Amino acid sequence: MSIDYSSSHDGIDWAALKAALAADRFDNGRTALQMERSFRASFRCVYARDGAQVVGAARALSDGVCNAYIVDMWTHSLHRRRGIGRRMIDVLCESLVGQHVYLFTDDQEAFYAECGFSPRGVGLERIVGSWLQNDSK
Repeated sequence: MSIDYSSSHDGIDWAALKAALAADRFDNGRTALQMERSFRASFRCVYARDGAQVVGAARALSDGVCNAYIVDMWTHSLHRRRGIGRRMIDVLCESLVGQHVYLFTDDQEAFYAECGFSPRGVGLERIVGSWLQNDSK
């Protein structure tokens, strides 16, 4: 297995990526177009490809100075435990030197601890209006 890592959006089939996320129970309800807009608007993205198939994706939101947030971190379930997720974290963090990098996880604390993250504080959330009801359809 040879996995290629890229920050380029070129060649991403957003409908296929959305379908892969849904099949892997990692779909948050965005349309393929909304997902594309989310990734393109990010500070940095990384895609892991096995041939033409995207088997991992992650993105970082950042002010470019001192604060960053990693979101949408996904490795296809059939490709986990092969270092793909760790490599995607490393690729994102290469562009975040000097910044406080935060992420949220429901169930992968041990994995992120192995990647150098440590627990800090309490995460809170607020949805403004209705979830995904905006102009990015």
